[in-house]
Amino acid sequence: MAMRRADRLFQIILLLGRGRVLTARRMAEELEVSERTIYRDVADLAAAGAPIDGEAGVGYRLRPGYQVPPLMFDTEELEALALGAGMVRAWADAELAKAAGRVLAKVDAVLPDRLRGRWDKEKLLAPDVFVSPATVKGMTQLRRAIDQRFLAHLRYRRDDGETSERVVWPLGLVFWGAKWTLGAWCEWRGDFRTFRLDRIQALEVLPSQFPDMPGRRFRDYIVYARGE
Repeated sequence: MAMRRADRLFQIILLLGRGRVLTARRMAEELEVSERTIYRDVADLAAAGAPIDGEAGVGYRLRPGYQVPPLMFDTEELEALALGAGMVRAWADAELAKAAGRVLAKVDAVLPDRLRGRWDKEKLLAPDVFVSPATVKGMTQLRRAIDQRFLAHLRYRRDDGETSERVVWPLGLVFWGAKWTLGAWCEWRGDFRTFRLDRIQALEVLPSQFPDMPGRRFRDYIVYARGE
């Protein structure tokens, strides 16, 4: 079903509000419309007062400081939020699980009366009965280390049962549907490595920081992991 124009205009504002310059082609692909439609919509938004900078063929962005209008959700978007929050509560560490609950509470507080309390009526469930504590072991510490670029010392059990110790640059966490893995730069190997959280025997976040170095960022790890 085609997206309503009012919804499409709002989606354009959301896309441009991410702070990056986006081309009409990129937005057209995202919204599944023609580039001509995007050009027309952007022109109409700008004429209505939206502070959009840029031009056709180059790209567009919202000027910093612009406040996106209050959010409204349709039924499928609410289902996506509820399911996503449920998966976080089931498969992430305790702090993220609590944060997911707070997100739902904040969204619920601004919904109209007809949609409020919908979370209790959802028929999509992400149960946590199959999640062992080892699955998310050390996740809270690693998230903080990733955010602040702190080195981490690991004692790790490999596939063959051998245990090794190493210092790594924690770059990002990846969820594979049943296991979490840490993508990292290993100082011992001098290369990217992947570590399953449930095989980390001991973890210590070190006070030293690693640099934000081109070629050793999380996006570079993703390329390595894909074998590209």
